[in-house]
Amino acid sequence: MMRQRLRGAVHWLAPGLGVKRWLLIAALGTILLFDAVARWFVAEGTGIHINEMLDDIVDDYFSPAYLTWILGLAGLAAIGIAVWMELRTIARVVRERNPKGFRDALVGRRLQQGYKIVAIGGGTGLSTLLRGLKRRTSNLTAVVTVSDDGGSSGRLQKELGVLPPGDVRNCLVALADDEALVTDLFRYRFTEGEGLSGHSFGNLFLAAMCGIAGDFDRAIKESSRVLNVVGRVLPATLGVVRLCAELEDGTIVSGESNISNATRRIRRVFFEPAAAAPLDEVIEAIRDADAIVLGPGSLFTSVAPNFLVGRIAHEVAQSHAVKIYVCNVMTQPGETDGMTAADHVEALLNNAGERVCEYVVVNDQPPSRLREAYAQEGQTPVEPDVARIAAMDLEPVRAAVIGETETVRHDPEKLAAVVVGIVDRTVAHRATLVKPASAYRRSTAVG
Repeated sequence: MMRQRLRGAVHWLAPGLGVKRWLLIAALGTILLFDAVARWFVAEGTGIHINEMLDDIVDDYFSPAYLTWILGLAGLAAIGIAVWMELRTIARVVRERNPKGFRDALVGRRLQQGYKIVAIGGGTGLSTLLRGLKRRTSNLTAVVTVSDDGGSSGRLQKELGVLPPGDVRNCLVALADDEALVTDLFRYRFTEGEGLSGHSFGNLFLAAMCGIAGDFDRAIKESSRVLNVVGRVLPATLGVVRLCAELEDGTIVSGESNISNATRRIRRVFFEPAAAAPLDEVIEAIRDADAIVLGPGSLFTSVAPNFLVGRIAHEVAQSHAVKIYVCNVMTQPGETDGMTAADHVEALLNNAGERVCEYVVVNDQPPSRLREAYAQEGQTPVEPDVARIAAMDLEPVRAAVIGETETVRHDPEKLAAVVVGIVDRTVAHRATLVKPASAYRRSTAVG
């Protein structure tokens, strides 16, 4: 019990809550106030002196030699008790509002002070990035493509008319407070039952919420509230669109699931119909962002489709945020066969039609254990040809960002650390370029 109390007391010494500084200022203010009152009495000639009053009270019990020490210790004790009781009161309020306790409340406050990051993409790549970033900031906005027409998502769109929920579901799961339980629940896929077989519970949940809320956007917001997600998830558009691709020989392939099976290199992707309006919240998030991260994810079917939505590419290009593209670790059969990191960047910029990135994160740690298994599937590590990227006037960032389990994917923690590190360095560098007004005055005077 004593050890727990000591540990709890030590936690109060941790910075970040913003309480102790104000209590100390209040104590200092109290001292200054009493000093001012005493001086006022003296100035008015009333003959009432606080020091003399205290002397009269304690003179019969203590010798004058000890008076200063006694009063000093009494003052410190009073302040200490007051501060301690104030902190206990605040702790009780924190526990009532946050059952997880003080430590989680403190972590939550630190996350609220993190960078405002907009992550744009889709598929499992975007959810991987979000898992790492949510431990560094709660100011997250995931902008998700809604052009998936395969599997459970495609069936629900055709049968119920809802936008494809699969990529949104993955992001909600990644940002959920209790991710372990939500992951198992939302990824549960029915294997039998007429009409249910092949559907995931998460997709059905979003479809049901869409019916209750009235539209897909509100369904995501209500689902986010139920799951207590960190940040928010926004569809790039609420318009019903079909993703198409033009191959290098001029052939047109319609449908995201068919594009992934293309046998020739993809020249460009486009929507049918071409016009797709963005959510106002998406534009506002981009304009307010400290950093914008593109990918990781399927280049032509997860990342690029977001820039086919009106205004998004232009807003990203015009943004003063730090703009980062996370290149894929492995090539994808039928979509990016033989493409290097620079090829990925060129394709992204060409399809976006704008300069939507400044930094390119490329993996420089080739997989070892699963490399042969991937080779049998026609997938190879993406070559980090950083010289070509630098020649595009972009800054390549080489880093070991993969994790090998059953698959080769970006490691959430490693990737988030690299992304936040880039933002930290860029923000610090930009700050050094801003001179105070006095510096300009001096330089003008010299001239």
